[in-house]
Amino acid sequence: MIEVKAISKSFGEVQAVKKVTFTAPDNQITALLGANGAGKTTSLRMIYSLIKPESGQVLIDGIDPDEEPEKARSLLGVLPDTRGLYMRLTARENISYFGRLHGMNDEKIESRTNSLVADLRMDDFIDRKTEGFSQGQRVKVAIARALVHDPKNIILDEPTNGLDVMSTRGVRAFLKKEKERGKCILFSSHVMQEVSAVSDEILVIHDGVVCASGTESDLHEQTGKDNLEDAFVHIVTNGEGHE
Repeated sequence: MIEVKAISKSFGEVQAVKKVTFTAPDNQITALLGANGAGKTTSLRMIYSLIKPESGQVLIDGIDPDEEPEKARSLLGVLPDTRGLYMRLTARENISYFGRLHGMNDEKIESRTNSLVADLRMDDFIDRKTEGFSQGQRVKVAIARALVHDPKNIILDEPTNGLDVMSTRGVRAFLKKEKERGKCILFSSHVMQEVSAVSDEILVIHDGVVCASGTESDLHEQTGKDNLEDAFVHIVTNGEGHE
């Protein structure tokens, strides 16, 4: 479970995130939905400790990353907004390298890699060097690399951005399977269809503030709109989810 308590962050005179508070529980896919520049990536970066909040607190399964950073990191798998792979390494070598960083032995790395290869359908490129990979192949390797240590909590920043239909469907199916295993999954997106397809709860973020939350049906009811796009526009225009 990921608990976010009133985190804020400014860059110069721009306040990018303003006292964002929410809980992403286990066995659920929670979506952070907002337009580009709404504060999604900054919020996620604070949650996985890439940047430090100016105020507020993040807890990962009750662990404060400021107090126990290594333990908190072991509980997280993160797909950041940048997917940088080591191009001279094969997909398998990229994954193995991250497994070793997490202190895994070769047997565990091999077992977990084989499981991820099957789940993400990476058989045809797992032993190829990643230079020249398609966007979909790079994202799959980046996801596998982030999750090789089988973390309880998964954070993904725009996981299907730039993917084709088949790759997108594959990532969706993988996330749903991880949820069924009891994982806490938190992802950001600006794509309504993506959020609608996989999320159990939606947090609408606009101008650095979470201005509405609930299931998709909840947001329809709150706004009086019958589709997510219209509900989203209504929320960000009015600043909250109610008439």
